[in-house]
Amino acid sequence: MRAAVIVFPGSNCDRDVAVALEHAMGRAPQMIWHADTALPALDLIVIPGGFSYGDYLRSGAMAAHSPIMREVVARAKKGTPLLGICNGFQVLTEAGLLPGVLMRNAGLKFVCRDVDLIVERAAAPFTDNYRKGQVVRFAIANMDGNYFADAATLDRLEGEGRVAFRYVSNPNGSAHDIAGIVNEAGNVLGMMPHPERLADKALGGEDGKAMFNGLATALTA
Repeated sequence: MRAAVIVFPGSNCDRDVAVALEHAMGRAPQMIWHADTALPALDLIVIPGGFSYGDYLRSGAMAAHSPIMREVVARAKKGTPLLGICNGFQVLTEAGLLPGVLMRNAGLKFVCRDVDLIVERAAAPFTDNYRKGQVVRFAIANMDGNYFADAATLDRLEGEGRVAFRYVSNPNGSAHDIAGIVNEAGNVLGMMPHPERLADKALGGEDGKAMFNGLATALTA
């Protein structure tokens, strides 16, 4: 499997997800700087968590217009799997690859803790190592993690089975307790929780490991 992690000024989880990917794939992913304009042949692209461009303007808004994002968007539209975690989810909504927005948390405070999630969609390439209805524990660390979309969009996401993860106990006010969604084709996943932060026993849990192992299996030719 050939994977790449996009790195923006202010990314702070790029190395974490690179380590998780390397453990799953057996080799390190490529680290792609935001100012680059081309991507190599890839089976997976990851936009990591952090505070791209210091979260100025809106979280993810400036990163969505970085030079590399033109190619990221083009690859995603052609079917390359794309995973956006936390700030990466914000970037995906700002880039128009996923519907809705991520707003300020309902409690108006930064939330950083482990949370339980219900797996709502168990399907390749992202979640087929989980069972539908399974409860998993990932970490969250966000100020703008409150997912919002209009009623028609929420109905469409629910009706099309595009909610991938749902909070057991909503930490930020997200509509329908949504923690992660996929696009219509199922090759783009945006999620606020961090699977890479609980992908090793030394980190306190391994529930996130199944996602990266599943990706390595599904995307290995």
